[in-house]
Amino acid sequence: MRIAQVAPLYESVPPKLYGGTERVVAYLCDALVDLGHEVTLFAAADADTRAVLAPMRDRAIRLDPAPWKSDLAAHMSMLDRLRQAQDRFDIIHFHTELLHFPMFEEVAGRTLTTLHLRMDAKDLGGAYRRWAKFPLVSISNAQRTYMPFANWAGTVYHGLAPDCCRFSPEPRGYLAFLGRMSREKRPDRAIEIAKALGMPLKMAAKIGVDDEIYFRTEIEPLLDHPLIEFVGEIDEAQKSDFLGGAEALLFPIDWPEPFGLVMIEAMACGTPVIAFDCGSAPEVVDHGVTGFVVRDVRGAMEAVRAARRLDRREIRKRFDRRFSAAAMARGYLDLYAERLARQPFAPEASAPSAKAPLVRIA
Repeated sequence: MRIAQVAPLYESVPPKLYGGTERVVAYLCDALVDLGHEVTLFAAADADTRAVLAPMRDRAIRLDPAPWKSDLAAHMSMLDRLRQAQDRFDIIHFHTELLHFPMFEEVAGRTLTTLHLRMDAKDLGGAYRRWAKFPLVSISNAQRTYMPFANWAGTVYHGLAPDCCRFSPEPRGYLAFLGRMSREKRPDRAIEIAKALGMPLKMAAKIGVDDEIYFRTEIEPLLDHPLIEFVGEIDEAQKSDFLGGAEALLFPIDWPEPFGLVMIEAMACGTPVIAFDCGSAPEVVDHGVTGFVVRDVRGAMEAVRAARRLDRREIRKRFDRRFSAAAMARGYLDLYAERLARQPFAPEASAPSAKAPLVRIA
């Protein structure tokens, strides 16, 4: 099968630092190639992939040192170049939310769009009603809550490469918080839980531009405590040690989380997850096996005490069974086959060659 994967241009594929969508796209591309499919990745040129790379920008936007950048212009240019090459592919798989809808209406049936973000924004419903012919993929069933009317083709949980995070059989006595330093992720709750338990808490987090004021005014004052260590933003190579050494990952969210990639990263290390009952958490965490789903701080404290009794090897086994990149790829292949059963294949003569990356697309 000839598959185009269309990634956002904000982060490299996979990201150098924090980033969820682009990391998932990277693992999906490699798993599809391993399964014998012809995959072309439309992404920034700093991608690391086993797919054929169609470079759409010299580097990902966030780490580009240029003082002024237009993310809209970059994405519109990418979509136009893809549109000119659309007949080379049997399936075009978008990870760009709804940005591509006006440009690909005539081939909507030969596309899938995985939605990676929250769906409760005010204007989304009208747009998805307007472009209802595009089949959509949710990353959890909970993500559909705000748009049950949409053209859902299926749900495929995220998956990670088996070697992305190293299994750690023995923790080292601290709790972990990993994610964005934003109000919806509730780092304040993580700090409250750790202080109440008298346990060290290590916090690794990205501080985005939109979160700067929240961090400086509400979180930074809480960090002046001997139990709390803020280590900043960490890269992929640091995650295994950070998550693997934790007694548990605290995931004290306060928003409709679509998936929560950090939860399965922790599971890959064998680390239990203590997640608040929001969004996808009850679907991702096998309560009492890979962690606990709780409703409040008191419940989280009790879960941390119980987490030491969980079998870390069983947590890793559940990750391998439910959240591997191969399992994710097989889930998408089922949806691709369903699409193609309804749509004609792209012209065979125009198939791209693995020896000729799509660098010449105008």
